[in-house]
Amino acid sequence: MNLEKLKNGFNQYFVNVLKTQYADFKGRATRSQYWYFILCYVVVSIPFSIIDRIINAQVFTLVLSLALLVPSIAIGVRRLRDINLSGWFYLIALIPVAGPIALLVLFCMPTDKFKKDNNSSNQKKAA
Repeated sequence: MNLEKLKNGFNQYFVNVLKTQYADFKGRATRSQYWYFILCYVVVSIPFSIIDRIINAQVFTLVLSLALLVPSIAIGVRRLRDINLSGWFYLIALIPVAGPIALLVLFCMPTDKFKKDNNSSNQKKAA
């Protein structure tokens, strides 16, 4: 695996999102942008968890979670907008057990299906 390619992907999907779209709830996030952000989040959290285990405290993981709470919600809202749903659908995660599963299914939905439906309805309105 090319280390430079990994570094560029990390910078594009995680660092740039944190720099430019930290609390940006407008716009859209593609499925790959969302999942690469989540992958980078998990990879970054592993060393923090290891350090917390060594010192027998949850300080570093808590700080990381709080620092990335707003961008995680923001990219989730942008992902929902990409499949033509309101950002308020993110609150479905508050429903015990079924909510997070439903949100996971929504985040896995392809963009193209919804864009085709949206474009065809827009063309009907224009005619």
